[in-house]
Amino acid sequence: MARGVLSFPLTSFHDDGTLDPDGFRAHVAAQIATGPGAVFPACGTGEFFSLDEDEYRQVVTVAVEEAGGRVPVVAGVGYGWAQAARFARIAEEAGADALLVLPHYLVAAPQDGLVAQLEQLAARTPLPLIAYQRGQVSFGVAAFRRITAIPGVIGLKDGHSDLDRLQRLTLAAPEDFLFFNGAATAEIQARAYAAVGVPAYSSAVHAFAPEIADAFFTALSDGDDGTVEKLLCDFYVPLVELRDRVPGYAVSLVKAAARLRGRPVGPVRAPLTDPTAADLAELRQLLTTGLDLVGAAL
Repeated sequence: MARGVLSFPLTSFHDDGTLDPDGFRAHVAAQIATGPGAVFPACGTGEFFSLDEDEYRQVVTVAVEEAGGRVPVVAGVGYGWAQAARFARIAEEAGADALLVLPHYLVAAPQDGLVAQLEQLAARTPLPLIAYQRGQVSFGVAAFRRITAIPGVIGLKDGHSDLDRLQRLTLAAPEDFLFFNGAATAEIQARAYAAVGVPAYSSAVHAFAPEIADAFFTALSDGDDGTVEKLLCDFYVPLVELRDRVPGYAVSLVKAAARLRGRPVGPVRAPLTDPTAADLAELRQLLTTGLDLVGAAL
């Protein structure tokens, strides 16, 4: 998990918004077949916030069944610690290997509270925890040292891209502590994260174009700067510019791109919205360009 592309599969819905377990099974099986470092169902890209507990159980169960022990399954949990613990119990029963603790709901909190949130959850689940700092969750060095001492907390996913602070955290971490680049469209900053000791990252692109994601990761690992920069300039940067036009496109564009490739993922759920026709046409052209760069087809 610590040195590879991480898969964050999309949760499949029917056109009427109901869960599509069969579509999700096909999608997650295709994702696992590409050999990611781990699969993370029901997280941000998987629209965790829109799932009820029964749907969540189905999603995690399918991911565990399809993984079949070949790769770790790390399920998302979130909201306050009490609700996170309910989802943690479901994930444990479904056979998940670990949990990604998504940022808590709505309120800002002091460092002591952020630590207590993880302490309360860790006391209620035997599953290892990976904290996700993003939005209103950001650990200083002192609080970070405290969370690394919590039994069961094994890693940190960073979505702030404050590399000064992140470098301080990596230097303060125990030797076997895991770090992940969780920036939006993480490839944009992958070289910078790797420079501070965080080579592994979550790839939204992997959810619809693993050929592009894997080509980028291979080029990055091999020090092939020419290929890295070609993919950044011609695919990733334009994708980010399109993503930034509308709130929620970080998920809905990914789903739309997966649908363009025939993946059975369906629409997004409200409050997210699917891309406009004009943006979808631009996405199609951009996806075609990216696939051409790596010798693949739409």
